[in-house]
Amino acid sequence: MIKKWQIFNTNEDEVKELVNKYNINPLLATILVNRGFTQEESLDKFLKPTRNDFHDPFLMPDMKKAVDRILLAIDRKEKIIIYGDYDADGITSITVLKSFFNDIGVEVGQYIPNRLDEGYGLNNNAIKKIAEEGNQLMITVDCGISAVNEIDYANSLGLETIVTDHHEVAEELPKALAVVDAKRKDNIYPCRDLAGVGVVFKLIQALSISLNLPEEAYLKYLDIVCIGTISDIVPLKDENRVIAKLGLMLVRQTKNIGLRSLLTSSGYRKIDSTSISFGVAPRINACGRMGFADEALNLFLCKNVEMANMLTKKLDTFNVKRQDIEKRIYEEAVSIIESQNLNEKNTIIVAGENWHHGVIGIVASKITDLYFKPSILLCKEGEEAKGSGRSIPGFDLHDALMKCSDYIEKFGGHSMAIGITLKNSDIERFSEKLEEVAEDAHIEEILPEIQIDAKISISNINKEMVESLSELEPFGEGNKMPVFAFKNLKIDSIRALTEGKHLKLTLKEGNTIVNAIGFNMGNLAEDYRIGDKIDVAGTLEINSFNGVESIQINLKDIMKSVEK
Repeated sequence: MIKKWQIFNTNEDEVKELVNKYNINPLLATILVNRGFTQEESLDKFLKPTRNDFHDPFLMPDMKKAVDRILLAIDRKEKIIIYGDYDADGITSITVLKSFFNDIGVEVGQYIPNRLDEGYGLNNNAIKKIAEEGNQLMITVDCGISAVNEIDYANSLGLETIVTDHHEVAEELPKALAVVDAKRKDNIYPCRDLAGVGVVFKLIQALSISLNLPEEAYLKYLDIVCIGTISDIVPLKDENRVIAKLGLMLVRQTKNIGLRSLLTSSGYRKIDSTSISFGVAPRINACGRMGFADEALNLFLCKNVEMANMLTKKLDTFNVKRQDIEKRIYEEAVSIIESQNLNEKNTIIVAGENWHHGVIGIVASKITDLYFKPSILLCKEGEEAKGSGRSIPGFDLHDALMKCSDYIEKFGGHSMAIGITLKNSDIERFSEKLEEVAEDAHIEEILPEIQIDAKISISNINKEMVESLSELEPFGEGNKMPVFAFKNLKIDSIRALTEGKHLKLTLKEGNTIVNAIGFNMGNLAEDYRIGDKIDVAGTLEINSFNGVESIQINLKDIMKSVEK
């Protein structure tokens, strides 16, 4: 697949200024300049954030209303319940808020809807049950901003609601006592992109201030807040970076027994954003996907080591089951796509029987990555089909579905990811209409892009330079691991690994040789030969094998060199 390389045009004068002023590596300075960190204040906050870099929580919409109502409920000894989502962001949100209440001597309940039976967000059956149990105040976390009708229903039952959320806001806000969401149109809070658990963190910060508690009362939860923030793939900029950077320090020495057990089970030796994203988050999310989100919450609230280890084993089991189901659906979907030549279309819509609702979104993402085309996976159930879709940069899938609404029962989401329900009898006409919309948008002209931070020579790379890049961590959305272009290299050796799955090379420039690894690129071993001149794009890392450290390029793309 042809990819477009976008290489930054670096301001070399600014790079020299940073190198001289801060005595940092020129490559690190290059990336900082390219990412806009040239002012002392922004650079210090990015490289070495502190607890003083958190914004005033009372700048968030309705925060004072929320705090005042919670304090009143505590004073009146009212029955309070937290209503949260079933993913990692929701689970950590409930954990943080419930733990904070417990620490100040307030017992609260919690409710997590079952993904398979109830779906996302508030629902009237749950609200009725919550009201009948005598709860007087409901606090939503990581959900509620779109629950206009459901909160009206709660109001009719005498159940008052505080919404804390981070999702996009519709034209109408729910009629809750307070709606704490930095994406509100009247928002003045500096950071709009907090995760749901980030909003909860601001709530307990505001409560701590109002109760004259020490900073430790809310800062001690940064390990769990960090887990939810990284897991929810929000941009790791501004306050999110402060949360992630400081939070990871706490994660490495966490006192949360459940988190410690989960970290050990994940098998990662280094605790960083990668180990959270690929080791911890999938295990938490697997519980929700399989319909057992309470098990993940119980793990984080657990106070007993044996119980924590038992729950961790359950999470591992759910994750393995999720992986097996995901693999089966992926293989079935690819088989249908290839046999029906659906990959020749601009958009891919594929339907199947008995596909698990909890994982089809992940599979849709993999299908989109495989073909670089918007894809929607549908699960047929009776006369209806329910599914999830993922898009590519440059094509707004939500906007496209608006133009296909005649054939859709309901849908929601955003430009890159959607959920959808339609009748089986409308699938073909829906597919044809979406294909028309894609053609009108000239989707065939969109090429996958690789953002490259700098073009460098392997002869100039050294261990100190590569290690200096760790200053940029934690990596994630909005702060990607730096990618570099290396041009006109000679292939010194090439072979496929792991039954042809991965690609292993040694690349030569003059007298300098460097190792390179291309995960899931093993099929390219037949396209290149020893002696070929190539250009590669990839990240730099230190590889430790048998106690020997060496610099390695982790490949993102490879092509025949155009330079002679």
